[in-house]
Amino acid sequence: MSLPAAEQAAPAVGDVPREVWVNPLYAWFVVIVLTLAYTCSFIDRQILTLLIEPIRRDLHISDTQVSLLGGLAFSIFYTTLGIPIARLADQTHRRNLMAAGLAFWSLMTAACGLARSFWGLFAARVGVGVGEAALSPAAFSLLADYFPPRKVALAVSVYSMGLYFGAGLALMIGGSVVKAVSGAPMHELPVVGEVFSWQLTFFIVAALSLPVLLLMTLIREPLRRAHVRKGVTSTDAAPSSWRALRAFMRENVRTLVCHISAFTLFGVGINCYLFWSPSMMMRTHGWDAPHAGFVIGAMLFVLGTAGVYCGGWVADRLAASGRRDAILRAALFGMLCGIPFLLATPLLNDAGLATISLGGAVFFMAYPQGLPAAALQVITPNPLRAQMTAIYFFIGNLIASGLGPTIPALLSDYVFRDPAQLRYALFIVEAVVLPASMLFLYFGLRPYGASVERAE
Repeated sequence: MSLPAAEQAAPAVGDVPREVWVNPLYAWFVVIVLTLAYTCSFIDRQILTLLIEPIRRDLHISDTQVSLLGGLAFSIFYTTLGIPIARLADQTHRRNLMAAGLAFWSLMTAACGLARSFWGLFAARVGVGVGEAALSPAAFSLLADYFPPRKVALAVSVYSMGLYFGAGLALMIGGSVVKAVSGAPMHELPVVGEVFSWQLTFFIVAALSLPVLLLMTLIREPLRRAHVRKGVTSTDAAPSSWRALRAFMRENVRTLVCHISAFTLFGVGINCYLFWSPSMMMRTHGWDAPHAGFVIGAMLFVLGTAGVYCGGWVADRLAASGRRDAILRAALFGMLCGIPFLLATPLLNDAGLATISLGGAVFFMAYPQGLPAAALQVITPNPLRAQMTAIYFFIGNLIASGLGPTIPALLSDYVFRDPAQLRYALFIVEAVVLPASMLFLYFGLRPYGASVERAE
């Protein structure tokens, strides 16, 4: 039996083996399947945002408690388990690991529909985070072995579109369900018993992952490719030891500090918008849940997707021109363009202007989405890629996803003491984190270029 193209031996040229990359059509098929998986993960993660009002009403909880369901509950194990799971991804079969995670988080999403209290829903959301921790570190590592370095940014950016596909679909699906069951009494389900109308939504979105799980079985494990060192390209991976990881981090400490700080702070701004923008538009401009779900969901699906692709495209063009800091420079450009929209949207009193500004905010907060992970794949040795990605996720998600949505909620509950003032709480958070993010990214350009040079 002949080996798949991705697993054939590389023909040698003198003493230097020539890289053999998988057929581009199959490589992009893998990107599509992984993007669908990421889309499902974000539908399951994001569906909560459109159900905030009925959940607050039926479970008798505050904005702060709701923010904990969307932030800390999901992030607490998503981040802490990310590093050991990523170590498995660097040593074992990545496709199987991702498939197991997908199956588990889908079951936990269905469990959200069984919750009868705040703590029951909190526990189910923790389970969703545990399952999703298996996806992205392994996916990024896999893509870096399917694509040459100059094309990684675009591939990872296309994968990252799943975030906005998923967030957009979550709001549109959630809006349709809310409209269909609005005012309906509790439903009686076999075995489960009575459930609130909003709980049905969790059962529906959990089932969406099943076809993707079948598609994932068609993904082959590629060769693990090492970096080019002294003119020799090798597919032999060095041991993924903690000692090697610590040595890499010490060698690139300035790059990593600036990179992680910049994208974590920007991530706080993104997560605040993703979690609270439907409620902000409902409380400030009188939108109902179906309208908020359709409009914001369509923005995320179309403008968010376009933004992610544009970021990857610009980074690849800059890389083709020979800039070693291409990925971070592309991110800095898009993030600077987004600041006016992100700051203006909460302050606008006119619903039409606020909607237009929100569209701009969605595009530019999506623009750098695929670039942080792509930047890490370029500078990190193959056997350490998933672990380095997980460390970035550990810090970034613990702060951005875990605490980000809670900060506006605390301001709303304990400073303004008025849910209608949520927009001012959101503005304060954005005004603090966005400028700080830009400074870290700007001062990280030169160290990152040096790290790329060492990797080459």
